[in-house]
Amino acid sequence: MAGISVSISLVLPQDLPITIYPLPIMNFINPKTDFGFKKIFASPQHKEVLISFLNAMLYNAEPTIQDLEIIDPYAAPAITGLKDTYLDVKAKITGNTTVIIEMQVINVEAFTKRVIYNAAKTYATQLKPREGYSKLNPLIALTITDFVLFENTDKFLTHFVFKEVEENIEYYREIELFFLELPKFNKRLEEVEGLIQSWTYFIKNAPELEEIPEKFASVPEMQTAFNIANRSSLNLEELQALEKREMFFEDQRGAVIKGMQEGRQEGKIEGQIELIMRLLARRTGEISPEIQTRIQKLSAEKLESLGEILLDFTSQQDLIAWLESVSA
Repeated sequence: MAGISVSISLVLPQDLPITIYPLPIMNFINPKTDFGFKKIFASPQHKEVLISFLNAMLYNAEPTIQDLEIIDPYAAPAITGLKDTYLDVKAKITGNTTVIIEMQVINVEAFTKRVIYNAAKTYATQLKPREGYSKLNPLIALTITDFVLFENTDKFLTHFVFKEVEENIEYYREIELFFLELPKFNKRLEEVEGLIQSWTYFIKNAPELEEIPEKFASVPEMQTAFNIANRSSLNLEELQALEKREMFFEDQRGAVIKGMQEGRQEGKIEGQIELIMRLLARRTGEISPEIQTRIQKLSAEKLESLGEILLDFTSQQDLIAWLESVSA
């Protein structure tokens, strides 16, 4: 039986519409949270990210650091009475120098003292019992703040070392302090230039981006950082941990704002009391400590009432009578 050959040709209309689907929108975690910062910069599998970041911030983008060792950032006190130290990232870099990094979102009380304490403690606790001071290695503390720390300069990246006050003679560079103040960096994406500005932009603006900017395509380490920061790369446990930290920081930020508002209100009340005391002294003579105490305990509303009516007083008896009437 002869074989039969069948040929089928399929012709598609030339005007068949082609649907082009947009690239999926990316959602990046916030590097300003302790979880996000550690996730991105403290990954032992991706040390190149931290190397690139530190070379930018500490060495003006020069490739000074070739390799590093990420170590446990938690430092328990070796001496009884010392406070525990909680840092975000700690690493040993070229030259056996230790780098500690802290990301601080909220300007808490005595924060600048805490920076010095953490640096000094980390430097001092390098020594084991009976080791000489020659065993001490240099320390660099890099502090990133989401608030302005130094009002007297517009620089967003500052560098401090020990120097003689009058002749500017530099002491040994055993301890160096770097500060990156994010609010001072206001460049738009199209204005960003160089590695220092690129990393600063990333830390400050990553959560607002929906894709990896083409501007950073030439920096493989930044591409890696964006991929690590992509929320879709996190597992359920990591997402839950991230959400808890974000909620915590929002609560803390709200508490700080409320405290500042209450402080301003308290300052306003103190100013009202001071003014009222001066006016009363002019109208009725020196105010006794007992009466001053009663006035200081008045509410804001009653202080306003007193400020309006005190011009009608001719003696302290009028004042006392008014105080009795509002406390009845």
